[in-house]
Amino acid sequence: MKLYEYTQAPNPRRVRVFLAEKGIKVPYEQVDIGTGKNRAPEFLKINPMGGLPVLELDDGTHLAESVAICRYFEALHPEPRLMGIDGKDAATVEMWNRRMEFEILSMTAGAFRNTTAFFKGKIPQSAEYGAICKDAAIKRLEWLDTVLADRPYIAGERFTIADITAMIGIDFGKLSDIRILPEQKNLARWHQSVSSRPSAKA
Repeated sequence: MKLYEYTQAPNPRRVRVFLAEKGIKVPYEQVDIGTGKNRAPEFLKINPMGGLPVLELDDGTHLAESVAICRYFEALHPEPRLMGIDGKDAATVEMWNRRMEFEILSMTAGAFRNTTAFFKGKIPQSAEYGAICKDAAIKRLEWLDTVLADRPYIAGERFTIADITAMIGIDFGKLSDIRILPEQKNLARWHQSVSSRPSAKA
C-alpha cells in the first residue's frame, strides 16, 4: 500500500491529517503537480483524472478522491470516528463536510487555480471566475463564523472530517489572501483549536 500525493496541494493534506488523527502511517510517493507529473501518461494509467491523492492497495487497486480514501481507512480503523457514529450522526457529518467542500475548499482552490502563475499554461484560467471564487470564500467565512457561535466544531461537539476539510480550505485560502478577519472571533477560536492538534502538522 502507498499513497501518491503532493505535499503542497490541499486534498493530499486532507488525507494526511485524517490518517494522522487515526495514527495510521502509509508510505508516500510524491507526484509533482508543478512539473505536470500528474498529467504524464504513466500516472494517468493510475488515475485517468490526473488528480491527487491516489491510494494504491496491495492488490493493485487504485482509490482516488480524498474522501473516498478517508472512507476506506475509516472502515479499516473506525476509531476515532471521524465520519460519524450512527446513521444520523454520519449524515450530519457528511452534510457539513460537503458544505465545507463546496463552500470553502472549492472556492479557495478556485481562486488559486484561476489567479496564480502556478497553473499558467497548465489549465484554462479565468481571472474573473477566480475573483468570484475569492469573493464567495470570503462571504462563506463570515457565515461560518456565525455557525461556530454555538458549537466547538463544524458538525457539533466532536472533531470530524468536516473540521479537516474546513481547516484545509481556510489554510489554502491564505495563498489567495483569503483570511479569517479579526472580528470573526468564533472562527478564529475554532481555527486555533483545530490547528493546535498534532495532526494539523501532517
